Amino acid sequence: MAKTQNKKEVKSQGSKGGDKIVAAQAVPALVEEILGRTGFRGEITQVKCIVQAGRDEGRAMRRNVKGPVKIGDFLMLRETEIEARRIKSNVTKGSYS
Repeated sequence: MAKTQNKKEVKSQGSKGGDKIVAAQAVPALVEEILGRTGFRGEITQVKCIVQAGRDEGRAMRRNVKGPVKIGDFLMLRETEIEARRIKSNVTKGSYS
């Protein structure tokens, strides 16, 4: 007598909140101003950039950048909905203050 095994159907569920942001191409943004340094050791640079293409073309927004960056550089943004929080502290680390 052979036993029959019931196969359980597994429903694939996406990650939490994954439906909101649709995977799209990267969007270029031009660095307009360097606002300051942030992060625990000052390794993050906060910049003001202008989105050059896509749905939010022409929008100016704050972004946090890790690594070397200067005015005139282009950032390739995966998304343009989320903006970095403003740096509150007057004490900043690094060369930009």
